[in-house]
Amino acid sequence: MPMKRPVHPGRLIQSACLEPLKLSVSEAARVLGVSRPTLSSLINGRAALSAEMAIRLEKAFGSTADAWVRMQAAHDLARARRAARSINVRRYRG
Repeated sequence: MPMKRPVHPGRLIQSACLEPLKLSVSEAARVLGVSRPTLSSLINGRAALSAEMAIRLEKAFGSTADAWVRMQAAHDLARARRAARSINVRRYRG
């Protein structure tokens, strides 16, 4: 059964990658080869995690890109399901 409110991957980046290593957002951005605003937006849930960022995290911190991408997909699908009533589509009966 899928989680109703899967956590945004940015929160896990903060708690599982940055905090244990005592990395600031600026330091982590440098390690990942991205700008500080880019990483900050991701960590604060204002941006989605891209496949490229998943690979950067895999290379820098040893996690798997697949896991990060699945986490983002679960988060996106849960958000879409919460808004499903506004999607006006009926089952096709050919």
